[in-house]
Amino acid sequence: MIVTDHQPHRVSVAVYGEFTLADYKEFEELVNFKVKFEGPVDLLFDLREMADFTLDVAWEELKFSRTHANDFNRIAVVTDSQWLTWAAWLSQIFVNAEMQIFSDADEAAGWLGAAA
Repeated sequence: MIVTDHQPHRVSVAVYGEFTLADYKEFEELVNFKVKFEGPVDLLFDLREMADFTLDVAWEELKFSRTHANDFNRIAVVTDSQWLTWAAWLSQIFVNAEMQIFSDADEAAGWLGAAA
């Protein structure tokens, strides 16, 4: 399950439990809308409560990252997982955005706000 929020030029997503393809599609639709009407956006992913993700989500993330390589300014990922940290850095290969990993959501939001 995901919870999304958006402000001007920012999309925030918190994942709880399993991150499914339906969740990812919801995220994609929101980002596509924001990018279409506002241009590049910042992303805030809070993955601290994510238990797992499905293989089709990983594949969709790869396709999405390649399609939207220039649609993000900054990406903040909040996680305590070394595996998710590694995966986030790997995905940066496909996206032309500044990315930082945080263990604290307030620090992540502050870093994104500093760019505004």
